[in-house]
Amino acid sequence: MTPAGRRAELDRTARLHRLPEADRDALRLAQDPKFPRWLDQVTATGGCTHPIHLAGTTTTRDTATGEILHHYTTRDEPGERLLIRCGNRRATVCAPCSRLHAGDTYHLVRAGLTGGKTVPASVQDSPRLFITLTAPSFGPVHRATDDRPCRARRTPDVCEHGRPLGCTARHAPVDPRTGQPLCADCYDYPAHILWHAHAGELWARFTRAVRRHLATEAGSTQAGFHDHARLSFAKIAEYQRRAAIHLHAVVRLDGPHGPADPPPAWATTDALTTAVRAAARHVGIRTPYSPAVGELTLRWGTQLDARPITDTDDGPSGDAVAAYIAKYVTKGTHDTGAGTDHRIRRRADINTTPTTEHARTLMHTCWRLGALPEYQPLRLRPWTHTLGYRGHILTKSRAYSTTYTALRTERAQHHGHTTTPETTTEHRWRYVDSGHTPGATLIAAGIAEDLAALNDARREVRCETQAGAGVVRHA
Repeated sequence: MTPAGRRAELDRTARLHRLPEADRDALRLAQDPKFPRWLDQVTATGGCTHPIHLAGTTTTRDTATGEILHHYTTRDEPGERLLIRCGNRRATVCAPCSRLHAGDTYHLVRAGLTGGKTVPASVQDSPRLFITLTAPSFGPVHRATDDRPCRARRTPDVCEHGRPLGCTARHAPVDPRTGQPLCADCYDYPAHILWHAHAGELWARFTRAVRRHLATEAGSTQAGFHDHARLSFAKIAEYQRRAAIHLHAVVRLDGPHGPADPPPAWATTDALTTAVRAAARHVGIRTPYSPAVGELTLRWGTQLDARPITDTDDGPSGDAVAAYIAKYVTKGTHDTGAGTDHRIRRRADINTTPTTEHARTLMHTCWRLGALPEYQPLRLRPWTHTLGYRGHILTKSRAYSTTYTALRTERAQHHGHTTTPETTTEHRWRYVDSGHTPGATLIAAGIAEDLAALNDARREVRCETQAGAGVVRHA
């Protein structure tokens, strides 16, 4: 190399060292001969921010003859590995995978309201409600009011700890004080945690109570209710700003054989609404006695919303409800400042969690209660990051509609990734690693943005086409 060539190479090396680490790593990847194939893999994952790296083989044989029809191995792949989606539903963890999960949720909920995905369209004629069940009050908190005082009082009363019981400020939804207790010492943190821990059982008792009220309407016993009708539902848990969950649920009343069976004559929307309201008022759970807490009776909050789902302007449409639930299924505790999306391994980690002081106090309470022998069955410590709530974000009854597994299988069939009865596929895979290098993260983020923009453009085209055909209903 000539002196001029050496100087040019040194200048190039110096410029590269001045670049950020992510840019240097991206250049390294781009210079790899297998970069186009790696780019195809990242695109196939939708730009997943934390993909799983697998190594192994897949062999497809003819079932009758044993002949190998197709063989795939990762030996020829970049790094001898294959990237697949992490599949996390939380937008704060992986935005591309959360968008895919939200889409699946939309179709799952919508199918149970309007038909499709093995559910007959006749479900639109069944009584359907969109209900919201809230947590009770554990103490007064600051509220988002915008145009009126948060908690106006005629007299400047104070609590036993000397703090005002009112607040004349006007809080916007983004105000950091929204959802925070007026007095942390007055707030019932143990009841808040224990209510979260029992929310799943409270919902189960609520659905049983609804069936019991409907059985009375039908002149039957609770055990014989399934001979007359079937109650189906899909529900989602959402964290409020006060760090307490409330449940949004779709409830549908079918005939005894499920969605394909028309409901009996007595099964009306009014009867379902009455049963829902009565059940919400009466169900409750008694917690085990604790010397530290006592014995609590846990119930739903007084705020209950139950609206019929219709195809008219009188209520929310099935499409609107499905879109609403899909929007919130990707949110975690971190989105509302109500905790963290990552497990708490040590008590010391609570103090460094980037959340509100209110949420940290709830975490400390959850950790402390988790050490008490009377609460051991609740396994509170492993659920400290969710403030004691142990349920899935979205659950549904078996007969409501399709499943996530069926939707993913259908998507795999669409992409040609499934076998037929005439073939047999052998899989041999092992976990290698997960995540991206800094440069790969930069490239994957750009791919995810491009794919999201493309999907938005396609959605706009579909909406315009439907509007032109006159099939878009007012939601």
